[in-house]
Amino acid sequence: MSHQSDLIASDILEYLKQHENKQMLRFLTCGNVDDGKSTLIGRLLHDSKMIYEDQLAAIEKDSAKSGTTGEKIDLALLVDGLAAEREQGITIDVAYRYFSTAKRKFIIADTPGHEQYTRNMATGASTCDLAIILIDARYGVQTQTKRHSFIASLLGIKHVVVAVNKMDLLDFSEERFNEIREDYLEFAQKLNLDDIRFVPMSALDGDNVVDRSERSAWFKGQTLMEILETVEIDEDKNLENFRLPVQYVNRPNLDFRGFCGTVAAGTIKPGETIMALPSQKTSKVESIVTYDGNLDEAFVGQAVTLTLEDEIDISRGDVIVKADDLPEVGSKLNANIVWMTEGAMVPGKPYDLKFASSATAGTFTQIHHLIDVNTLEHSAAEQVGLNEIALVEVSLDKAIPFDTYSKIAGTGAFIIIDRLTNVTIGAGMIVGAAAADGSNTAPVSADEKARRFNQKPAIVAVNAANAEDIVNALDRRLYEMGRVSGIATAETAQVLKANGIVALVAGGADGADISLAADQESLDNLIADLQEQGII
Repeated sequence: MSHQSDLIASDILEYLKQHENKQMLRFLTCGNVDDGKSTLIGRLLHDSKMIYEDQLAAIEKDSAKSGTTGEKIDLALLVDGLAAEREQGITIDVAYRYFSTAKRKFIIADTPGHEQYTRNMATGASTCDLAIILIDARYGVQTQTKRHSFIASLLGIKHVVVAVNKMDLLDFSEERFNEIREDYLEFAQKLNLDDIRFVPMSALDGDNVVDRSERSAWFKGQTLMEILETVEIDEDKNLENFRLPVQYVNRPNLDFRGFCGTVAAGTIKPGETIMALPSQKTSKVESIVTYDGNLDEAFVGQAVTLTLEDEIDISRGDVIVKADDLPEVGSKLNANIVWMTEGAMVPGKPYDLKFASSATAGTFTQIHHLIDVNTLEHSAAEQVGLNEIALVEVSLDKAIPFDTYSKIAGTGAFIIIDRLTNVTIGAGMIVGAAAADGSNTAPVSADEKARRFNQKPAIVAVNAANAEDIVNALDRRLYEMGRVSGIATAETAQVLKANGIVALVAGGADGADISLAADQESLDNLIADLQEQGII
């Protein structure tokens, strides 16, 4: 199987040492449906001899049942492992695969092409150094090509390989390849992509994937594998601005206190002065501890434990930085968000947000604009739906240290969590600080309150012999559901409604939005009536 099988047989320890010291490249494949993403990964694994014989035999057998390539082996089945994926011939979830060559180790993320799985594509792209954008040579640049290219740019991927696939169906036409190249470059002018390369290929037959194809003698560039093995990614890392989000405080005994985490950016050495945020306490690094021993210097990406010369209060969620190089600290941010759930993001509604190792609650106070991923044009919006991307203003319950995502991804990104289900429903990339707190002195509108508490202001009249008891019970139940209601008289109900509150009135009330005949109804049924009317 391995490209270094001889070394494995003769000196396994030397092989493992060489393998451990290889540089790691993380990349993803993306693009439109049926452009050949899974087939390309299968071809990479096959031609780099990283498929076990029993795996290959199983794929050959499955190709007869689930394959889509006729009599040829369907290499896409190596990564499309879900039954639904094989039945439909599509990728649904992100599939990760690992392989290596003599020069590098690789982790591949095979991401879906369907628009409804855009959130999966964004998840796969979030940790990658390079993106392979596949384009079917017959159809050229498509909507999903643009969508995935924009998301790759948004997530800070600097290297893109545009793989013009299925060129064998067009006899490897140089004219068609150049036409697609020009179309893509015209669109990419609007994106923040530093390094774009193009390869004409056939993933099914292996042309220009690992081995150079004789059918494209006109192509003088590198094959896909040559690009993957040689692309420079060291310069992509930020080595200037030291950031260490504290994951854990290690206190095994009275003589040791260490602050553990993965270096998000920069470097640090013993003796350098650091500051802990948000407390702003300073000290000097005494030692850099790892499992393999102390280090003279720690770099971005390394998991380390710092010990300090002074006893200062640092907790999980704090960020350790150099005292002369501070991030911004604030509670109002502007950020690009990718929304990943069916329920729309509505300004004013509270969410939990997780930044590196810290968490806080917050709301989206304003949608600056939606971003059309096809044209990159901006448009106004009142909410953000599934798979949509928008620039928003975020207001947090507490001030946090942060950087812009383009500067340091580790301290410039956050995830959005639903407070009831604890499910991740969105991802954000910080673009900078928003207006200072207190700059907006406009009164809080009833509409803003309604969005915050996910309810519609209304007057609810409860008619029953024990109406006051039922009103009290309803008020308690709505409170437990996170809504805001108030018990009112017929005279005060309109005031509560005007202020965005659900007014509960025992007995009749002029102008009531809903009247509940509650004598024979359970509390659950009354709540269901309010939900059916769209009040809560």
